[in-house]
Amino acid sequence: MNVSEELIRQIVAKVIEQTTAAGREDFVKKVDPSGIIMVKTDTVKCERFEKDGVALKDILTLEEAPRMGAGIMELDNSSLEWTLTYDEYDLVLEGVLEIEIEGRVISAGPGDIIYIPKNSHIHFQTPHKARYAYFVYPANWADLA
Repeated sequence: MNVSEELIRQIVAKVIEQTTAAGREDFVKKVDPSGIIMVKTDTVKCERFEKDGVALKDILTLEEAPRMGAGIMELDNSSLEWTLTYDEYDLVLEGVLEIEIEGRVISAGPGDIIYIPKNSHIHFQTPHKARYAYFVYPANWADLA
């Protein structure tokens, strides 16, 4: 088999890029050459978001997943008012997550999934502490800034 120097250069550059990208994360993320990505959610360390008791961490970049976003969010005896500009699924990992909308409360525990339609005005809240994974479509991170 004849392997060109250019092909070797491309392969080495791709390996370095993937290794460097994986090394920048402060959580365990494995990226397969096929595009499949695996994240160990229990290694994700969330960062404070807007107020005490609310923390989150996006786990995918727009380069990795240009159409969908995902992350981990934690609420600690807190609430966050939000209007969604995207569709969102929340998978509760720990605790109890409550979504208040129009005076009603939808409550979910570990393993439960909540779907929130685009343009919903809600309060994410928890009576104690909750940790959940969120998945958004479309991924428009400019709307989150």
